[in-house]
Amino acid sequence: MKRRSTTISLLAAAAAACVLGSVAAAPTSKPPAKPAPKGPKPPAVSKFRQHQLDMMRLSAPGDEYFGRLKLSYLGINNTFRDESIRAGAYTTDSHIISQVDFAEDALRGWANHYPKDPQLARSYFLAYSIYRKIWTLPGQTKAWQYLNIIEQRFPSSYFGKLVKRDLVGFTEHYFMEPQPCPSPEPTLSPGARRPPPTPSPTPSPAPTPTASPAPGQPAVEILPVPCYTPIPPTPSPTPVPTVGPTALPSALPSAHGSPVPLPTGLLTATPSPAPTKSPRP
Repeated sequence: MKRRSTTISLLAAAAAACVLGSVAAAPTSKPPAKPAPKGPKPPAVSKFRQHQLDMMRLSAPGDEYFGRLKLSYLGINNTFRDESIRAGAYTTDSHIISQVDFAEDALRGWANHYPKDPQLARSYFLAYSIYRKIWTLPGQTKAWQYLNIIEQRFPSSYFGKLVKRDLVGFTEHYFMEPQPCPSPEPTLSPGARRPPPTPSPTPSPAPTPTASPAPGQPAVEILPVPCYTPIPPTPSPTPVPTVGPTALPSALPSAHGSPVPLPTGLLTATPSPAPTKSPRP
């Protein structure tokens, strides 16, 4: 019995040795690779910030210039603001109008290069504000055009909401062309026949705004201006011919045709002798 247990233990030891040998002979597997360390995550961009970045790509840079005077978009806005202050309630000053027209030329160049710039709504509103104060037919026409551009292209913006009130009851104001004053009737002598009357220009009528403008068009108020007296042209002076000095001949013709020389005293003046002082007694 003791021999059998010894045999069983030897067989178990041999089996364990075989198992250990097979495990030692088996190829060892590589350890799993460690994951690469990840960098810091970029901060999340909000939708509003993403919208701002998109609008910046569509906007004109501050150092780009437009128009004949090479104005930036800041220079365009400043010109509209400054001239609007100088204009007061209304103006027809040619200096103000020329400055505004130069800024408006730069505004058109800016809009052609960056048609989707979100800052165009502000500049269009400033252009409308100054042209509304220029009481000439071209100025009022441009004010009406910019008013409709803002309402059509930027209806949901702050400036689009502002102009909706102006679209209702918008009236153009401009002065009519001055006419010469009628000439006074000449006074006639007794018994003279009066000539037929000549048509004279009528004075400017009172301002009458259009009661019912055409659909989609503003009302118009034409303001009268006083007549002027035409100044007659001044006649140009007649040139007077100048008489030049005649040369003195050196000889006179004689009766027989042969020249007779003149005495030398006629050609050259001889100085008279200086008076001598008499001695005192």
